[in-house]
Amino acid sequence: MKKSLLFFVFFIMSAIGFSQETEVKYDEALAKSLHADEYGMKKYVFCLLKSGSNTTASKEETKKLFAGHMENIGKLAKEGKLVVAGPFMKNDRNYRGIYIFNVETIEEAKVLVATDPAIKANLLEAELTPWYCTAALQETVKIHDKIAKTKM
Repeated sequence: MKKSLLFFVFFIMSAIGFSQETEVKYDEALAKSLHADEYGMKKYVFCLLKSGSNTTASKEETKKLFAGHMENIGKLAKEGKLVVAGPFMKNDRNYRGIYIFNVETIEEAKVLVATDPAIKANLLEAELTPWYCTAALQETVKIHDKIAKTKM
């Protein structure tokens, strides 16, 4: 009887503790700072990067253009205009990577895409589409900086 009573008390205390830990607390100041709507969401522009039409660039030229591509990613991330960027693994669709721009319109994203040396040189091609996602996505870069032991 004592064991079952102790188990019951432990179970109730655990349930109470768990329910308190998972309680969602709305942070109005954070929501406003991230431009979140009432659902905690906002507009972005999703960019699918594909292999471009330039297949004649030398290895040296390609290396230089991709170094500029990486520098540009860092610059746009620091400016808060790029919230996610990353390559795809090898695939048969010519998909190379993605960007998620922290802008609301395709026109704004086109201006940002035009700053990428690899896209300008047609090593990559960008396909843009409006996207709706959590406003918290903008915090990804800050969190990544805390967990990346080695910088790219």
